[in-house]
Amino acid sequence: MLLSLLNRKEKLKFLDLAMHMVAVDGEPTKIEKRLLNRMLAEVGDDIAAEYTFKLSKDLEETISFFSNTSTAVKNIVFLNLIKTSMIDEFYNTTEHFFLEDIRLEFDIDDYKKKQLIRLVYNERDLRERAKRIVQH
Repeated sequence: MLLSLLNRKEKLKFLDLAMHMVAVDGEPTKIEKRLLNRMLAEVGDDIAAEYTFKLSKDLEETISFFSNTSTAVKNIVFLNLIKTSMIDEFYNTTEHFFLEDIRLEFDIDDYKKKQLIRLVYNERDLRERAKRIVQH
């Protein structure tokens, strides 16, 4: 969501961070892989052509990179990480702590975090309503 607004380097760094997000609790699930592919499509063909699904060795450098970007970029990245963590139906404390560490590094307050989580829920609700409408 809104990944197309990021510049080339931000997109590549985001994909790296998303890979760390899905790997934090083990191997990515099929659902997580599908979401990563959708995100890859959203960042554009030029990025997709050069990106490989491998974890970078320096997660701290990636997080630090985003700590020095604009508030909007940090919010977009954090929003998409929330979406990634909520794609499956399983709550994972490892993902929660990973997100919290990033939230603190990005200096995102609790109110903004709640707004971003609400966006993810609203998108899920809209998708479910659309499914029900087209099926009846």
